Amino acid sequence: MKTSTLVAATAGTVLTGLLAYAVYFDHKRQTDPEFRKALKKNNRRMARAVKEEAEAVGAQQREQIKKAVQQAKDEGFPTDLEEKEAYFMGQVARGESLCAEGSDNVEAALCFYKALKVYPQPKDLISIYDKTVPKEVLELLAEMVAMDAGLKLGTFTGEGGSADSGAAVDE
Repeated sequence: MKTSTLVAATAGTVLTGLLAYAVYFDHKRQTDPEFRKALKKNNRRMARAVKEEAEAVGAQQREQIKKAVQQAKDEGFPTDLEEKEAYFMGQVARGESLCAEGSDNVEAALCFYKALKVYPQPKDLISIYDKTVPKEVLELLAEMVAMDAGLKLGTFTGEGGSADSGAAVDE
């Protein structure tokens, strides 16, 4: 027997088996009410598990953000004008490089948050961030600003603000 004939026969057998199973599964799905109930139950169970996992990840991320903001507050921020300028430029550059890498969005958002804390016109900086920072990082930044009671920005805290910068924070 030739190898090509053997391969073709094996492939045909496997294909026929898969087709037969698909036909059997479809027939069972259409005619057996218990089977349909079991499929629906499994689908609901899987959807619930995915939802719970997403909620757990969200809670974990919020806790990570809360710790990062508190750590930044504990470290403090510069008060001298030249120090603020250098700090601002360093944090923005670091945040941009982290965004370009795409490795740690929380750390990138923290850099932008730190820069925002020392910037003299935070609302103006928010409109710049809105145009340049990726949406995922901007959403994390919004959560960071919301956790900081000392930093009042209407767009992020729900106290009003410009209409153009509020669009990127919708969830």
